[in-house]
Amino acid sequence: MNKKILFIQPSIYDDKGKVVKKNKLYFVGLAYPVLASLLPKDWSCEICIETIEDIPYDTDADVIGIGGMGHAANRGKDIAIEFKKRGKIVFMGGPMVSLIPEVAKQYCDFVMIGDSEEIMAEVCEDLEKGTVKPFYKKPITKLSLPLPRYDLVLNKKIGDFLPVQAGRGCPNSCKFCSIYCIYRNKYIKRPIDEVVRDIEYVKSLGFKKFLLIDDNIVADEEYMLELCNRIKPLKMKWMSQCAIQIADNDKLLKAVAESGCYTLSFGLESICKPNLESFHKTWCDPQYYIDIIKKVNDAGIEVASEMIVGADFDTRESLLETVEFVKKADIIAPKFYCLTPIPGTDLHTEMKEKGKITDYDYMSYKPSVSVLDTPNMKAHEVTECYWMVYNKLYTIPAILRRTIFNKRFLKHPGRTVFYLMVNLVYRSQIKRKIAPNIL
Repeated sequence: MNKKILFIQPSIYDDKGKVVKKNKLYFVGLAYPVLASLLPKDWSCEICIETIEDIPYDTDADVIGIGGMGHAANRGKDIAIEFKKRGKIVFMGGPMVSLIPEVAKQYCDFVMIGDSEEIMAEVCEDLEKGTVKPFYKKPITKLSLPLPRYDLVLNKKIGDFLPVQAGRGCPNSCKFCSIYCIYRNKYIKRPIDEVVRDIEYVKSLGFKKFLLIDDNIVADEEYMLELCNRIKPLKMKWMSQCAIQIADNDKLLKAVAESGCYTLSFGLESICKPNLESFHKTWCDPQYYIDIIKKVNDAGIEVASEMIVGADFDTRESLLETVEFVKKADIIAPKFYCLTPIPGTDLHTEMKEKGKITDYDYMSYKPSVSVLDTPNMKAHEVTECYWMVYNKLYTIPAILRRTIFNKRFLKHPGRTVFYLMVNLVYRSQIKRKIAPNIL
């Protein structure tokens, strides 16, 4: 066995079963550049991002690692099967695989469950000895990482920013969330010196922007304030995601904006308060959503949103109201997901007990297909409403109203043109029945 790993980030299948391909990838994953940096010195690796390149099935690597976001698991399974036929040693990991390791193990030699940083060296040692275990699991005790191997992705067709890790986990307890399922209210922070080191390196590579990878940047105010103070002199622009509670903290919101943050993604989930209560998200109140978004916008930060279709109190009428809410709130990049009972989450336990799940093929779950019957709609009706919402929000006139023909264009023309392109890409995906995603 040679000491080389081919890491593969699978694409996804569209609703017709075709592999989704793109000309360019904007949101580059960080997992593989990090794992590559943790390999023993005598090991080498390559990274393949299937969305923008073909899988080298004739690779000389004897070991294949397959991961990716949850809805890429089904494609990852098929890639694993093909490499196994070719006699390769295959392992799988990632969020969905970590929640259903016994299912994933059917298609590969071993599964890495959860965070892999503290176990990568052991895996390589076992590979060398020929004594790999079926499952590897070692939750991280601290989040301290070497400089990621960005060099492994720089020659690919990527956008104008790179990812940098800050923290993992979230103090909130949303019922449907895999992050809560994995970390159970823990928030683990990287040393600020390390984060700044990575940002400075990204800048040295010629990038002027970065994506701050963090499940909730408002989880620790003191940490984020210090990080913002360190980022500000670097004069970099950045994006991230967090809870809407940032709008309640004027000091933090100001610091985030002044440090160069220009976009935050909020999980709004629903404009129906009973839905939010059922998600254990009682700290959100939809009656204040528009004011919150305006406050963040006024600070100079755009809001991208993520919302759910198929909650208990959803109806076709309430989802039409959601469309109007998005327009009124002037959200520049709205995204939606069918409520999905991911195994291991509290939602899955509850829905299974109630007999609401219509499909138990977990590996095939995707954000565009509902597998839950609700009190008001069958699963197939939820799926129909999902596409209805997207088609109404991503018409050409709707896109132009929130970009070029909008006051934000006068304030931030370059940024607005970028989001015009994002919207048009999303529209193209929607027309092809592909859920807009960050692949």
